[in-house]
Amino acid sequence: MANLNIDSVKDRTYDAIVIGSGISGGWSAKELCEKGLKTLVLERGRDVKHIKDYPTTNMNPWEFEHRNEMTFADKQENPIASRCYAFHEDAAHFFVKDKEHPYVQDKPFDWIRGYQVGGKSLLWARQTQRWSDFDFEGPQRDGFAVDWPIRYQDLKSWYDYVERFAGIAGDKDGLPELPDGEFLPGYPLNVVEKYFKQSIEKKYPERKVISARCAHISKPQPIHIEQGRTQCQNRTLCQRGCPFGGYFSSNASTLPWAAKTGNMTLRPDAVVHSILYDKDKGKAIGVRVIDRNTKEEIDFYAKVIFVNAAAINTNLILLNSKSERFPNGLGNDSGTLGKYVAFHNYSARIYAEYEGLSDFTTAGRNPAGGGYIPRFRNLHKQETDYLRGYAAGFGAWRSKNSDRSGWGEELKNSLLNPEWGNWGVGSHMMGETIPKEASYVALDKSQQDDWGIPLLHISVDYDDNDAKMKKDYLDTMEEMFTEAGFTNIRRDENSQAPGLDIHEMGGARMGHDPKTSVLNKWNQMHDVPNVFVTDGAAMTSTSTQNPSLTYMAFSARSVDYAVNELKKGNL
Repeated sequence: MANLNIDSVKDRTYDAIVIGSGISGGWSAKELCEKGLKTLVLERGRDVKHIKDYPTTNMNPWEFEHRNEMTFADKQENPIASRCYAFHEDAAHFFVKDKEHPYVQDKPFDWIRGYQVGGKSLLWARQTQRWSDFDFEGPQRDGFAVDWPIRYQDLKSWYDYVERFAGIAGDKDGLPELPDGEFLPGYPLNVVEKYFKQSIEKKYPERKVISARCAHISKPQPIHIEQGRTQCQNRTLCQRGCPFGGYFSSNASTLPWAAKTGNMTLRPDAVVHSILYDKDKGKAIGVRVIDRNTKEEIDFYAKVIFVNAAAINTNLILLNSKSERFPNGLGNDSGTLGKYVAFHNYSARIYAEYEGLSDFTTAGRNPAGGGYIPRFRNLHKQETDYLRGYAAGFGAWRSKNSDRSGWGEELKNSLLNPEWGNWGVGSHMMGETIPKEASYVALDKSQQDDWGIPLLHISVDYDDNDAKMKKDYLDTMEEMFTEAGFTNIRRDENSQAPGLDIHEMGGARMGHDPKTSVLNKWNQMHDVPNVFVTDGAAMTSTSTQNPSLTYMAFSARSVDYAVNELKKGNL
C-alpha cells in the first residue's frame, strides 16, 4: 500500500512528472526544468551516466571475448533482441533481454527495447528528417486514419529549435517533400553514391538522392560546446555510447542540461504502474511507481504529467491507468486507446555490384550512412494501386578480395595484400504503413510481470497495401539499379516481423475530435487536460521519415503550451 504520511506526500510532490528518459522524455525534462518547474523524471531501468557508464566505448576488437559476436547461447536466450543489427557484445548491455520482460505476440512482433536512463537514444540510428505537409495532410487527402490536427507550419519553428540544440548534419536540398532545416554541414556522398544520384536524377527528375541527414555534430557550434559535446569523430561505434557526445542522446545532451538547472530529480529503477486520476478534480494527480528492485509501491504527485515511455509502453501505462471514471484506460472515452498502431515497413532490400569507378575507394567512415531517397510515390496525385509511399536508404562501398587457395608464405602474402573488388551497392525501403483499428495492443486479463503489471498483447501485422508497396519498391529499385549500370542485382524480400524497424507509432493518436482520438493538437489528452503524450504513441500516421526528430519537436512545443496553461491556471 502507498505511504500516506503527510510529510512524505509533500516530499513526493513536484510541479511536473516526466515518464521516460529517452529522446522525447529527455526533451520534455529539459524544457520543463528550463522553464522553472521542479520536475521528476521516472525511468524504469538502471541509471546510465554519460561517459562513465559506457563500458565498451573505447575497446578494441580483440578485447571482446567473442570478437563482438554474441554466443549461440545468448542468441537462443534472446531470439527477439538478437535480430536487431546492434545486438552485439559492445552494446548488448543496453538492450532488454527477452526473458526478463515478456509480452504476448498475438501476431509476430519484434519489440526492441532499452530500459535505462537515456532509453533507446543510446542505440538509435540517428537519422533525422522533418515531416512536410505531404505527411500531415496525408490521412485527410487519402481517406485513412483521422486528420492530423496540425500542419507543417505549426511545427516548423520547433523543428528549428530542436535541430539547433541537438546538432543535425545535412544539406539544403530544396525539396518540398523533405523540408530543409537548421543544419550543420552534411556528410558528402562517396563517388559511387554521387554517380547513382546523377544517373537517377537525369533519367527520373522527380526522384532525388541526397546525403542522409543525421543527428551528428559535424561542426560544433557554441551551444554544443556549452553542452560539453564536441565534433563527431566518425568512429561509427555509436551504439556503445559516445564519450565525445558527437551524436545526440538524452545522456549527453538534454538530461545534463535539465540537471544543471537544479530543477530535475531523476529516479531510475522506477517502473510506472499507472497514472492516478481524481474524478472530483477532473484531472490526473500523480503517478504510481513500483520500485524495480524492492517492489515497493510509491505514489508521486504533480500538476502536469508528460508520458514519454516510448510508444508501446506509453499505451501500456495509459491502458493500465484505470479508474471509476476511466474503466478502459486513462482518457479513453473514444475507445481508440491502444488501437491504430502502425510502424515502418523495412522488409525489403536490394543489392548489386558496380564495375565502374575502379580507380576510387573510400577513406574513413560516414556516420550518416550514405544516401537517402525521399518518397516520390503518390506525392502530388494517386498513381499506384496502393496508398502512400516509401523512402529508401542507399549506400555504396568497395570490397576487398583475397586469394585463399595457396598455403604457407604464398597464402600469407595473399591475405596481407588483398585486391580491390567491385563496388557493392545496397538499398533498404522505409514504407509508410496504414494505421488500422485491427492493429492494437491490449492488456492481458490474467498474466502479470514481476512488478504486478499486466502483460501486453501485441497484434500488429502487414496488409495487402504493404505487399503492393514492397513489390513496387523492389521493381522500381531494380529498374533504377539497371539504369545505373549495376550488375548482379539481388532482391532481398525478407520476412522480418513488424517491430524490427523500431518505429512503432500510434495507439494514443492526435486528432480534432475527442470521439475518434486521444490527444488534441497540443499532444494534450482530450479528456485529461494535464496529461500530455509526446512520444510515438501520439502519431496519427507514420509517414516515411524517421520519427524521432518529430518527437523532439512535439515535446518542446507541448511543454511550452503546458507551462503557459499552468501560468493561466488552466491545468
